[in-house]
Amino acid sequence: MEHNVSRAQLLSGDVKGEKQPFRPPWAVAEVDFVEVCNGCGDCVTACPDKLIIVGRGKLPRMDFSRGGCDFCEDCLSACKTGALVQDPESAEPPWKIKASIQPACLSLNAVICRSCGEVCDERAIRFKLELGGVAKPLLDTDLCTGCGACFTVCPIRAVTLCSINEPCVQAA
Repeated sequence: MEHNVSRAQLLSGDVKGEKQPFRPPWAVAEVDFVEVCNGCGDCVTACPDKLIIVGRGKLPRMDFSRGGCDFCEDCLSACKTGALVQDPESAEPPWKIKASIQPACLSLNAVICRSCGEVCDERAIRFKLELGGVAKPLLDTDLCTGCGACFTVCPIRAVTLCSINEPCVQAA
């Protein structure tokens, strides 16, 4: 069996082609997204916080280094191809992304930091006071919307964002 590796896959360390970029909220399944999205850039232009950028193949992807998504729906309204679709009858979240706090977290290493908890509007990240120690972060994944605000403010990138369908590993 032959396996072709693109230059982008090689440089990103994704030789199996398994790492998928995070698409804008309400994106259809990746296999459908790459077929339906025409790379027009309307969602990129519509995002008021400039979190959606042009990625590989001119397809939009999220850039959480710029901030967190507030799910304003501007990208959804701008998409005319059916790549971003919201089912008003569904209770499904806009995407299947969750935060994960990695062992490098300053608070887990006796350094006072609560940056992630301070920006979490959903209060998914709270801090448990420890007797004689630094408060430890607690993440409630049921409350986490995957907005990315916590990722953006973490001074050492110990908060990662992961698809709930894949194991969450420390980002490089």
